[in-house]
Amino acid sequence: MANNLEIDDTLIQEALMLGGHQTEQAVVEEALQEYVQRRKQLKILELFGEIDYDPDYDYKQQRRAG
Repeated sequence: MANNLEIDDTLIQEALMLGGHQTEQAVVEEALQEYVQRRKQLKILELFGEIDYDPDYDYKQQRRAG
């Protein structure tokens, strides 16, 4: 899918150097991947305190079985 975006040249150049990427497209794709990953992590963090755990669950038993 083709997109035309106006991105700050200084920012894109800094990202190219920091990330070691060869193209602006590679920078944008990695930035979007990191953005999506971070948002997923935040959603997981929101679940803390929402999930009830089984007090009889023995995680050590699961390790021995595998």
